[in-house]
Amino acid sequence: MHRGFFHARDLPSSLELLMETMNHNDMRDAKKKEQRRNFFCLVSEAFRVFAHRSATLLGTAWAFAVAFFIILVWAATGPTFYFSDTWQLIINTGTTIVTFLMVFLIQNTQNRDAKAVHLKLDELIRAMKGARNKMVDLEKLSDDELQTLEKEFQRLHQESRDGDTHVVNIESKR
Repeated sequence: MHRGFFHARDLPSSLELLMETMNHNDMRDAKKKEQRRNFFCLVSEAFRVFAHRSATLLGTAWAFAVAFFIILVWAATGPTFYFSDTWQLIINTGTTIVTFLMVFLIQNTQNRDAKAVHLKLDELIRAMKGARNKMVDLEKLSDDELQTLEKEFQRLHQESRDGDTHVVNIESKR
């Protein structure tokens, strides 16, 4: 037997070893992907819960009152610090950091609320007889397609206003 060459009799065991190694590597890669997915799912869920609770808490009158109180305390300490640059930097830095973080919390909450509303509306459209199913997923249309649809609804509204008795004219009830 020459070194570096396979003989036909060694081929089955070499293939078995290669397949075993490949399966082991595939399983290890799959486990790593699963761990990464689980980690990102965990982080995403934790952020969702945090954003929901923060939005609930920070959207109250009490949160506004606390923020207003902080600004009053900061303004009252102005003469003590001679309205220095450092004194101004404190409020500027604080408000910048809070604003930066709140953008992500608000965007997350709005995205989830919008998605939930769209899903509810899609279900209503799907469930109603006579409703056009093409109205489901309107948010995925281009701006031009949405504008065309808006013009169609304006035309239908005008037609119904002119002659349909099923549409109540709100202006005439005033």
